[in-house]
Amino acid sequence: MSTDGSRRCAFLTMDNTEGWSIDADLAIAPLQAKGWRVEVLPWRSERDDWASFDGVYVGTPWDYPDDPQTFLQALQRIEASGTVLANPLSLLRWNLAKTYLRDLESRGVAIVPTEWLDTLTEPLLNGLHDKLDSERIVIKPVISTNASNTFLLEREISPEIRAILLDTFAARPCMAQPFVAAIQSEGEYSLFYIGGEMSHAIRKVPKPADFRVQEEHGARILAVDVEPALQQTADQLMQLIKPMPLYARADFVRAADGRFLLMELELIEPSLYLRMVDAAPERFAVAFDHYVQSRSEK
Repeated sequence: MSTDGSRRCAFLTMDNTEGWSIDADLAIAPLQAKGWRVEVLPWRSERDDWASFDGVYVGTPWDYPDDPQTFLQALQRIEASGTVLANPLSLLRWNLAKTYLRDLESRGVAIVPTEWLDTLTEPLLNGLHDKLDSERIVIKPVISTNASNTFLLEREISPEIRAILLDTFAARPCMAQPFVAAIQSEGEYSLFYIGGEMSHAIRKVPKPADFRVQEEHGARILAVDVEPALQQTADQLMQLIKPMPLYARADFVRAADGRFLLMELELIEPSLYLRMVDAAPERFAVAFDHYVQSRSEK
């Protein structure tokens, strides 16, 4: 806590945010109204005063896949300082690699069928379409953000793309999935949970001839009301996550049989799209305030 009695909070971000769509700063004003002083800091900051902050929101460190171990070490230093880290380090560590999806699948969550590969070789690549029973497949890193190094592949792969794939994943774990057609026709649904409750939802629709649902890649972002089946699916998923996170984003796509399949559960640094709902920034501020206070009292 600062000398003037106000509480201090850090929002982690990147050294360079140019070209990124960030609206986490919308939560700053409502936090200030509750007596918080907010500082936006790069996660790579070599600081030794994390204990001077009452709470740290992981925020928008979207370049962490470039150096995930250094990122994890930074989070460990923050938590070791005694400040309240949101989300808890145990969840962040579990969520760092997309293999958490395999864990959730073992607990009954429906995900897109996935092949997990420690490395990608020519024989493995040649057999993936048949193994996944799909004419189009997606290959992406196990640790990644913003569709970086994500490939949509027809059965016929050009020599140039084949060489890039084998080089990219020669020593980098990856995952392969059948391409779900609804991504291009309907888009991907994202449901946002703040303080354990569903706050708002959006539908992300790729631009024509693309499959990436991030707005940095030209996708359209639409506020939506959540249909009951999707709400139930997401609520059941969130009941499995312990301890309860301050924030979460659950991404779903509609399968051919009508079920909603989990694409990702983002607990580290999801864009919360606070701008899409007027009440969302205040909702986050209230939840953050309660979250830090409840954990500071333990």
